[in-house]
Amino acid sequence: MTQSPSFRMSDVIVIGGGLAGCATAYYLARDGVSVTVLERGELNTQASGSNAGSLHAQIPHDPFVNKGAAWAAQFAPTVGLLRRSIEEWRGLDALLGEPLEVALKGGLLVATTQRQMAEIAAKAEVERGQGLDVRLLDRAGVRAIAPYLADNVIGGAFCPDEGKANPLAATLAYARAARALGVRIERDMPVTGLVRERDGFAVQTPRGGLRARRVINAAGANAGNVAALLGVKLEVQGFAIQVAVTERVDPFIAHLVYSAGEKLTLKQNGAGSVLIGGGWPARWHPRGHAVTDPDSLARNMAVALAAVPALASLRVVRTWAAVVNGTDDWKPVVGEVPGIPGFYINFFPWMGFTAGPAMARIVASLVQGVAAPFDIDLAPFLIGGTPVPH
Repeated sequence: MTQSPSFRMSDVIVIGGGLAGCATAYYLARDGVSVTVLERGELNTQASGSNAGSLHAQIPHDPFVNKGAAWAAQFAPTVGLLRRSIEEWRGLDALLGEPLEVALKGGLLVATTQRQMAEIAAKAEVERGQGLDVRLLDRAGVRAIAPYLADNVIGGAFCPDEGKANPLAATLAYARAARALGVRIERDMPVTGLVRERDGFAVQTPRGGLRARRVINAAGANAGNVAALLGVKLEVQGFAIQVAVTERVDPFIAHLVYSAGEKLTLKQNGAGSVLIGGGWPARWHPRGHAVTDPDSLARNMAVALAAVPALASLRVVRTWAAVVNGTDDWKPVVGEVPGIPGFYINFFPWMGFTAGPAMARIVASLVQGVAAPFDIDLAPFLIGGTPVPH
């Protein structure tokens, strides 16, 4: 393979310039590892930068109800990972030296029926088993902390460790901090070939070849295509969803609000706009990119208005479609791929923005063959039962 003279040999090549890739590169470089990041387009233009910035710790209510107890038991360890990642978010402004608008004022899952309250209570029991602080509230309790909610809300669950951050800032802050530590970040650099060699990997791009001792696949929805270059089948997908944002108003919503009835997440950002989503589907344009669906927008706004009546006076000023990275079982995929020494996966489905900092630190540790920095059992997440360093 011909190597372009503009590229040096790296200890690690990270494929993907979203939050997972840039954060992993930063933590590796902080430990003195030579890293190159390859991004096929621009940094932070896919899921990492187009999500709504929610920081989730609770088990998502919809799959908890619809996938059943067996799924909940399997997913439960992920709660501990999300909780630990939110602790990382708390100190991220100071670590990276930039304002990331991290605000953790709590998440509120609300119910309008007794059946929904029973489902919320069952979910809270699983979450508490993973060390998450979840408090059940009756009608008066909900009204006391969230008077903006509709009168038909009869209760809910409050998790004080949830909140929001700015998705337009986080990845780029990691990228700047990584560059300051010597990380080379190459944009418009798709990976077209990947070959395992005796002492590492040969990586082919349209601008020539690179070599590295280890490779990390942090390519988000494209992670399956990258893995396939080495003959690895990775069951990951990209799902088109959409988000809407209102005009700016004085602060009145302090929490990250969910509905136990229909798909809804909403919160008010630091600028005063209310971000409204919940996983409503967008459409795929014939050219292959995601575009907003007017029907989903109308239904999403109706659910939001039913939960927070004061939204009726606000105008929606922008909507956008995002491709969220997902798996059918919602489980993270992390670690060294069995049979391909030096090839690592960093993939967290659906809530990768929340999990980004912790996942990056874990993968950076695994790549260096040292114990992960958190007291978390990684066995449920490791691809193919990869052993954990001790």
